[in-house]
Amino acid sequence: MSREITVLLVDGYIDDPAALGVPPYISPIVRAIAGASLDAGADRIEYLTIDMIRRGARIPEADVSIVMSGNTVPGKYLRSMPMSRNELAEIAPRLKGWKLIGGSSAGTPEAGMFDFVIRKDLAASVYDGISGKEVGERYRTLDEWNRWMLLGADIVRRHQDFPQPLVAEIETYRGCHRWLTGGCSYCIEPMKGRPLMRSPEDVLAEAERLRELDVRNIRVGGQTCMVSYGSTDVSGVPRPNPEAVRTLFEGLSGMGFDVVHTDNANASVISEHPDESEEVLRILCENCTDGNVLALGMESADPRVVTENNLNSTPEQVMDAIRMMNRIGGSRGPNGLPLLLPGINIICGLDGETPSTYALDMAFLERVRDEGLMVRRINIRQVLPIRREFDTRVDPRRFRRFKEDVRESIDRTMLERVAPYGTVLRNVYMELQDGNTTFGRQIGSYPLLVGVPYKLDLGTFHDVFVTDWGYRSITGVTYPFDIDRMPMSALAALPGIGKKRASKIVMARPLGDFDRLLEVVEDRDVVERLRGLLVFNDEQHT
Repeated sequence: MSREITVLLVDGYIDDPAALGVPPYISPIVRAIAGASLDAGADRIEYLTIDMIRRGARIPEADVSIVMSGNTVPGKYLRSMPMSRNELAEIAPRLKGWKLIGGSSAGTPEAGMFDFVIRKDLAASVYDGISGKEVGERYRTLDEWNRWMLLGADIVRRHQDFPQPLVAEIETYRGCHRWLTGGCSYCIEPMKGRPLMRSPEDVLAEAERLRELDVRNIRVGGQTCMVSYGSTDVSGVPRPNPEAVRTLFEGLSGMGFDVVHTDNANASVISEHPDESEEVLRILCENCTDGNVLALGMESADPRVVTENNLNSTPEQVMDAIRMMNRIGGSRGPNGLPLLLPGINIICGLDGETPSTYALDMAFLERVRDEGLMVRRINIRQVLPIRREFDTRVDPRRFRRFKEDVRESIDRTMLERVAPYGTVLRNVYMELQDGNTTFGRQIGSYPLLVGVPYKLDLGTFHDVFVTDWGYRSITGVTYPFDIDRMPMSALAALPGIGKKRASKIVMARPLGDFDRLLEVVEDRDVVERLRGLLVFNDEQHT
């Protein structure tokens, strides 16, 4: 009788263009690895996140030890971050059995401590190894993909964020419709070849299994363009297939998830196929949670950079897509945000870039602003040489100045449009305290960072009334706000109140109504701005 095989899966978190895995996300890649291990004959999966190890979790004995980690598009993280190289160097010697590593961490010197360094598909390599085959580099087949996502789904229950605020990402396809021309110069998706599509039925089967496990929130990601999902058009600018998108998202909307979001769209597809694209966007608005964002990979507004890097969209096509998404997705949903908005990615350091590139990028963003359009997220980063090296040297001062100009001239305006004064953001999950400020976010793809200027219990949900904006976050107070019961620190955070008036309010409580509040505050404009936010003790309990 053969002995049991135990697999240890260490989730060091990944942050890639096609897969989010930093909490509150759990990556589909780690779920696929778990499923592949079981499919190959493993008897038990031990799953640890890097946060569990940071908190003192013991690394167990195992026959096979796997690490998935790395961030190819690093961002700012609120309460967790991917495994560092120092952590990897400390953990690797403690792993037992034969060891594999995947993700961008496979490109670090620390990966030399592993038996197998996998660049393509770690799940497929793990399957081959446990099955007794040669451990090599290959991509999973479609049948393997669908099978592994079902088999590995159960590990969601062992994630520290389960059931809330965990978000499970679900992949729809891999590859790029522009694979024949090489796609964008910096992107690895074209190297995966022609798009391999999962059918709506297979994606829905995975989602149904996740829902059975009590997953509350999902993001349909892992594709280069959601608008192109289900298209069999082999051209570089595929004609969308609205019926495939409808089958998928109407099925998802009927499963009872709290949040259904998606990501990524090719602006050229929206611009060149406006009728089909409009239908797809309307389907997303009807079946997804508001606050949904489709990131448009503009990358650069400089025509020379677009040409030299074979980028997928021209600036004019991106403007077409932004206008359409604002027209169709600009109305607000029950959580307080527009139904569907664009995001913009800008990459610095691509071939052909000159100092004037920054001016062209800024001019494009100013055009979006001056037309009164909304963009939820502007992501500015330097190109990473994952696919190949780039000759352009990024001037750090110019890059920093450009980012600062965007924050000051564009971002705040966009925040004010997306969440104007008085917007009530529903179900903000409180994640971090910094002094007397509690920071939280709604659950979703690109949630707004919300600062409440007084202490709230972490891990709780609150509705928040928007009162102010920074460059990258908004400020608000909990809603409804019982002015007869809230502490003085919270009263002082009300617009126009401050410490002196807060003290007067405390001394005069209970107020009972707005007339009495006006007598205490002695400023009608301040009181009028508080209507719609405040309730009084008597109102709360009648």
